[in-house]
Amino acid sequence: MLVKDKIQLISKKLHNICNEPISIMEVCGTHTMALAEHGIRTFLPESIKIISGPGCPVCVTDGTDLQKAMKLASDPNNIITTFGDMLKIPVAGKTLQKFKNVKIIYSPLDSLKIAKDNPQKNIILLGIGFETTTPLIATCILQAREENIKNFFVLPMHKLVPPAVDAIFSTPNITINALLLPGHVSAITGWKYFEPITQYNLSGVVAGFDPLSIMEAIYLLVTLVQAKTPKVLNNYPQLVSEMGNLVAQQKVAQVYTTTDVVWRKIGIIANSGLRIREEYQDFDANRQFDLEIEPLEEPKGCLCGNIMMGQCNPNDCKLFKTICTPTNPIGPCMVSSEGTCAAYYKYL
Repeated sequence: MLVKDKIQLISKKLHNICNEPISIMEVCGTHTMALAEHGIRTFLPESIKIISGPGCPVCVTDGTDLQKAMKLASDPNNIITTFGDMLKIPVAGKTLQKFKNVKIIYSPLDSLKIAKDNPQKNIILLGIGFETTTPLIATCILQAREENIKNFFVLPMHKLVPPAVDAIFSTPNITINALLLPGHVSAITGWKYFEPITQYNLSGVVAGFDPLSIMEAIYLLVTLVQAKTPKVLNNYPQLVSEMGNLVAQQKVAQVYTTTDVVWRKIGIIANSGLRIREEYQDFDANRQFDLEIEPLEEPKGCLCGNIMMGQCNPNDCKLFKTICTPTNPIGPCMVSSEGTCAAYYKYL
């Protein structure tokens, strides 16, 4: 049977079994774009509502951290290395694009080579991302120590997914029934990492990113919700195991410890970030550079925080498609290639 026929079959089953409203939140930016790009919502009955969560690491990076990055970039003795999406996020009318000494990388390990090739410069890697990218950045720090690379630093901006989920479901009047869980994160952490969501009477299914995997996961979520049996299931066994990548987890635990951090437009979430341990403070840009920053005033009218908390969608924002567009982004959800507003603008 062809993939499109399998999707149609699942769609038909969903229309037959799903008569009551069910809200599913996806907490991965890649799922956000895949759902929109492949038109997954068009295969679902009207009773199933898909809501985007805080799954875009660029979107939730605090403006103060971005200001720190810009302050570092303003010094010609520094080279800032980062993923491409970070260049476009506006903060107080500025972006990292204006600085000539910012280099786009495709792997955190590229930063070590840049450090070796430029021994007279400070190389500062912007440590952005969820559980997926953190192990590689931890590896960079460990390798830099082993090779005695003294001009390499990390500005930690790491975020953890479960505390954000806790923050969402600790607020009143949340009507979400289930979670479509991130495949890439789960490959590192294991699917069991998300079992605590059942305390909120929620089910979750880890999914891949192709349309069939997503449709299968949605079907499994609907059956779990209807059975009133909160569980976490794995629909991505090709990449995800129960306990995940233990070597990667060990490296993260060796280099980092949890800390309270600000999620942009959302606020402080307890133990939702990572800071570099004292033993590795020589590589911590926060400790090695003067990064005192004035408090940031966020743009008025932007609803990115509400959108990422599942309280509304981009169409509810008065700035969406009027003032805020991909060529003139006001909030972070329009900037990132994984942002909910960017997905709605391009596909919905």
